[in-house]
Amino acid sequence: SHGSLIIPGDAMELRQFAEQVLLSTDLTLKLTRPSEPLTDCVPGPALRVLLPGRPAQLQFAEKRTAPAMPRGNAFQDPLRRAVAHHIMANHELQALEVMAMVLLAFPEAPADFRAGLARIMFDEQRHTRLHAQRCSELGLSFGSRPVNAWIWQKALLYATPLQYVAGLPLVFEGANLDHTVEFEQCFKAVGDRRSAAIMRAIHRDEIRHVEFGLTWLRQWKQPGETDWDAWVQALHWPIRPSKARGQLFQTEARREAGLTEDFIRRLVDYTEDPETASTRSE
Repeated sequence: SHGSLIIPGDAMELRQFAEQVLLSTDLTLKLTRPSEPLTDCVPGPALRVLLPGRPAQLQFAEKRTAPAMPRGNAFQDPLRRAVAHHIMANHELQALEVMAMVLLAFPEAPADFRAGLARIMFDEQRHTRLHAQRCSELGLSFGSRPVNAWIWQKALLYATPLQYVAGLPLVFEGANLDHTVEFEQCFKAVGDRRSAAIMRAIHRDEIRHVEFGLTWLRQWKQPGETDWDAWVQALHWPIRPSKARGQLFQTEARREAGLTEDFIRRLVDYTEDPETASTRSE
């Protein structure tokens, strides 16, 4: 055979990377960035699963058993700060798993979209490792508290790549533009500069992630449709525009991500319609 002409060991297929992230029960493997370049020659058949593969201690728990996010004065206590990082590590891990699911569920999506998504997955792997590491430095190992499945459960409803970009980059990562700054301030207030620096670094990445979602929303929306209308149309209740913002609204970060002034204004002004809210249940 002409073995010298074939160099199969020098690249990893995007599908293999996605399967490793989504299906492996080994956390280290899930969070390992490929050492070789990724190719996308064999996207393979569409695949969906109800649950991601996870080690026993990180299996999704009943919603009520997962600890609530610490607030305010609680950050004085290193263990409460560790709980905050534990919750955020699980959020980042779910986002990573959702992205892997999207690569496997929509093999026919444009190659540029798939390659861009893989690059963002490297960020999510790093974010998860940063939170898990900080969690452990503060006295809690990642997986020692129950974790919820909120982001993953919402993603099971995505029927198209458009619904994915509307839901995860433009809602969850969009809200994180605010939450990262809120937590940075909480950590700074108690002198935890290491945790604050992690939040700042993640904030910078989220701007690019929101920009990625916006770029593809614009590719896939109907001609003549506004960004806002295309976005809201693609959301599944109970995900709605109010879920895409936090308390400390970061206007400048959203401008940097490319959101229009109209979109930003609508996001700030958005209020729940009590009629719709009361007639729908989660």
